[in-house]
Amino acid sequence: MRIGDLAHETGVSRRLLRYYEEQGLLRPARSDNGYRAYADADIATVHHIRAMLAAGLSTTVIGKIVHCVRGKDELKVPLGCPTFIGELQREHARITETISQLENSRRMLDAVLDTAPRNAEKS
Repeated sequence: MRIGDLAHETGVSRRLLRYYEEQGLLRPARSDNGYRAYADADIATVHHIRAMLAAGLSTTVIGKIVHCVRGKDELKVPLGCPTFIGELQREHARITETISQLENSRRMLDAVLDTAPRNAEKS
């Protein structure tokens, strides 16, 4: 299928599909005239990429593990792909740390706001 067909099937713009290709997340075949030729499996791959992006993974991390992802509908931990679990564990730790830092920032802001004069809110 061509890029327009994949865009239609996935709801992802052609521009974004080209970006995924630039990042090594998709690897379409090329026809003799240079057009991209996507396989039916690329539909699921695009959905998996979108799910991993929504989970907070960077395209760099996704590029390391997208080849491990199998299945049509949901992300599953694959057998025989040792980098997958390690990358996800590192990303989980990174996201947990970011959440902790944001919670600390919110507590500091709450403390400052608690001491602010109430009439300052109307300004």
